[in-house]
Formats: sequence, structure tokens, C-alpha cells
Amino acid sequence: MNPVNILLVDDQPAKLLSYEVVLQELGETLLKAHSGREALEHLLRNDIAVILVDVCMPEQDGFELVSMIREHPRYQNTAIIFVSAVMMAEPDRLRGYAAGAVDYVSVPIVPEVLRAKVRVFADLYRKTRELERLNAELEERVRERTAELEASSAELRQLNEELEQRIDQRTREREDALAQLFEAQKLDTIGQLTGGVAHDFNNLLMAVLGSLNLLKKRLPADEKSDRLVKNAIQAAERGASLTQRLLAFARRQELKPQAVDFPQLFDNIEDLLGKALGPGVGVENHISKDLPPLLIDSNQLELALLNLFVNARDAMPDGGTITVAATEDSSRRPPALRPGRYVRISVSDNGAGMDEATALRAAEPFFTTKGLGKGTGLGLSMVHGLAAQSGGALELSSVEGVGTTVSLWLPIAENQGLPTSVGTQSLESELVRNHSLSVLVVDDDALVCMGTAAMLEDLGHRAIEASSASVALELLASDQKFDLVITDHAMPGMTGAELARLVYSSYPDLRVILASGYAELPDGHGLIDLLRMTKPFTQEQLHAAIQRALMEKANAA
Repeated sequence: MNPVNILLVDDQPAKLLSYEVVLQELGETLLKAHSGREALEHLLRNDIAVILVDVCMPEQDGFELVSMIREHPRYQNTAIIFVSAVMMAEPDRLRGYAAGAVDYVSVPIVPEVLRAKVRVFADLYRKTRELERLNAELEERVRERTAELEASSAELRQLNEELEQRIDQRTREREDALAQLFEAQKLDTIGQLTGGVAHDFNNLLMAVLGSLNLLKKRLPADEKSDRLVKNAIQAAERGASLTQRLLAFARRQELKPQAVDFPQLFDNIEDLLGKALGPGVGVENHISKDLPPLLIDSNQLELALLNLFVNARDAMPDGGTITVAATEDSSRRPPALRPGRYVRISVSDNGAGMDEATALRAAEPFFTTKGLGKGTGLGLSMVHGLAAQSGGALELSSVEGVGTTVSLWLPIAENQGLPTSVGTQSLESELVRNHSLSVLVVDDDALVCMGTAAMLEDLGHRAIEASSASVALELLASDQKFDLVITDHAMPGMTGAELARLVYSSYPDLRVILASGYAELPDGHGLIDLLRMTKPFTQEQLHAAIQRALMEKANAA
């Protein structure tokens, strides 16, 4: 809505200021005049929608000024409101109306009344101008149509052809819109299906990886057999990485923030990024080598970088250069970020760029400029979600014809060292000091249940298997004593979270570890501090979870 000009006329500056304060929230343009002469100057230079006039002024009273205004052809219908604390008798009102006023406002002014009256006349002015514009357009269209009707039959056939082309264009636009809607619905369905498939595939990988790792420890020393088992483990781990990416697409990935050395991470994936870019696209590396570690999920950060590089590549169909930079920069952080230390990672291209409207929508889910079938519109929204969920932010700047820069602001891992791997030898030395535990394993998948039990037994513990939560409750109610419960979450009848809640209420000294391939685990009452493992987990991760459970139990005691 375009603002209109409202003229305020009063010889007292304080009253003009009070009118301005009352009317400023209307969003209109307020012009002030201290005398009738100044008012007439404004009227000659501007189009005025509403005039607010004080009745009593020293040089020229309001009645005289309004009479002069009405003599000008341009302002014969302009809304004029008198403001006065005196001369409010009926003859004076009639004199004002005769002079050309449309309304009176008495002093002291009621702000709501004044705003309401001015708003009415300002809207009326706008609608009048719009009506005049529409009438002019209508007259012009009538003249054009009349000329068309007077044209020859050949011109008429040409117009019919143009009309048919417009109908075809609108039909294609409608079909494209329906296709985009279908694509969005299809992607949503694919996302749900992908999450379910990834969950089931995680269960299979859980059994495969667990069995392979146990088999590796039991095989006799043989270089060929060892190499074959290592290849199988690496393939299964790549499958686990793939399921994590599928879950990320389905928005069911649980983030695992840890201290990450970004220069090292980029070095590890630089070859992968180069293969994704293809020939014709170069990469310039301006990553500072002395960056502090980031607090981020490394797998998701790799996926985010891949999305940004692919977007930059697609913006340069004729080739170009992608510049990646990273530096500690907390001084120019976005206003939405909390105070703290941040690293700014930016990916820039010298491609087509975007206009302002496109750039504002670039991070919206399913919004894409790549055309149907060439992009999901999810890449940048996934990057934006990762940054926000990790306590950071995403900024996008683009100039049409120049290029685009996407900046990720990610928090620094304060007082956290880089993760170190746990070796098998150190694990076995710790197990010597551990006493054997009685562990109840609950999972409706027999392969996963058996694999978890085998890993526990290899760690020196005693494992009892249960195929459902109801069977587990029966075993807990029997004479058997358990030190720990490890349960799957997604099970028919009763979920692992519900089982954990019952265990905590009936057996408060018993620890529970919840294992699942989903991130959508409940954080309800009593489950905020529940120990969790993400499938597929390794024997080292299982051992670490048991150690944490024992420490929690010892601290509680």
C-alpha cells in the first residue's frame, strides 16, 4: 500500500508535533505547515489526500484558508478536517462546512478518533485514485477493442491465433504447476519411504557389522582372509554411511556434534568434491590452517559442503571457479547468533547469481531454479537446518550476473579436544578390569538381537534375549537378576521408550540403553537423560555405552 500525503496546518509547533505522533503509525507521509502561506506552497508542490487545519491562526484563520483551497480546481474534492477548541457552536460548524470542510475534530484530541477519521479519508483518496486509474485503463481498453473490431479480417485471424497461443501458454503453465506439486508430494512420500528403508537397512547392517567384527577376532592369522573380512567391514560401513545420508534426506538423522578439525575434514573430501564438480570447474582453497575445532556433526557437514559445491557448479554451466574459505570470525556474526566464538565457512561461485526475490526464497524447502527433474530444492534447506540445529546460521548473498556466496557460521568447540579412536588392545585391557554383567537384550529383529548378544558375550558379559517388550517385562518380573537393559525403540506393541519408562518406574536401580536407527526418539518425562545408541553400532560403541551406564549407576548410588 503506497503512502499518501497528509498536510497538517497549525501555527503552534507543539500541536503539529502532537498530530505527527498520533498519526505516524498510519504509515502515511506527513507534511507540516505553520501558516496558510506554507500550506498553499505545499499544495502547489504535492498531491494532498487529507488536510488537517486549525481554525484559529493569527495571519489567516482556517475558514479563509479552506475557502482559498477550494477555489483551486485540483483541491475541490480534497478531504479537509477542522481541528479546534473554540468556535464549535453550530453556526461556526455550518460556516466551516460551507467553506468546504468534511469533518470536525475537537480539542482535546482523542488519538483513536483522529486516526480513524484520517485513515478513512486517506483510504477513500487511494480508492478514488485507483478507480480513476481503472476507469482510464477501461477507456483505453475500450478504444483498443474498438480499433480491433474495425480492423480487417486478417487482423482478426491474427488476434485469434494470438489468443490460442496465450491459452496454450496458460495450459502449459498450469501443467507445470501441477507437475511441480506432484514432484513435491512424490519427494515427501520418498522421504518417508527412505526413512523406513534406512531404518530396516540399519538393522541388517547391525547384524552384518557385528558378526564381521566378531569373526575378524576369531579368524586365524591369514593375510588373505583378513583382507577379505576388512573389505566386507568397509563395505558395510559405507552402507551405514549411506543410510545416515538417507535419514538426513528424510529429516530423521540424529546429529552427533563433536570437535572437528575442518581443514583436515576438507582435505579428506576434496577428491570427492572434485569428482562431483567435473571438468571445467576449478576450486580455490583459502581455508586457514590454524582454525580452532568446530562443534558439528562431521558427516552432516560433509554432506552440506557437497550440496553447496553442487549448487555452485550448477550455477556455472559454462565452467568457472569455486572459492572455499574458512576463518574464525565472530565480529560480523549474524544478529540471530548468540555471543560466542564462531568459524565462518564460505563457498562462492562466479556464476549467474540470483535476483533479490530469488535469493530470499533460496533456502525454502522444495524451492529450486534448476527446472523440473534437475533439482529437489532440498539441498540448501538441509544446509540451513544443519547450521541452525548446530547453533550456527546460514547467510546467502548473491548479485545477478556476478555470483553467489553462501556462508556458514558454526560454533567453536570450546574446551573440547579432537576425538581419538579406541583401539582394540586398549579395549581389551579395560575389559580385564570390568566385572561380568547380566544384560537383557530386547529387539524384535532376531538377527540384531543375536548379534548384540554375541558382542556382549565377547565382551565377557552374560546376555539374555527377548523378542518384545512384553517378553522383557516377564523376564524382569522373574527370579532372574539383570544389571542392564539394551532395547530397540521401534517395536510392535510397546516401543523401547515405553519399556524404558516402565523399567525406571518399577526398577529404579536398573539402567536402560535405547538403540535405534531413527533420530525421532521421545524426550518426554523421565527420558531426557536416557542413554542412546544409533544403529548400526560397533562393539567399541557398545562397550562405551555400557561404561557410561555403569558410571551413571555408580554416581546415582
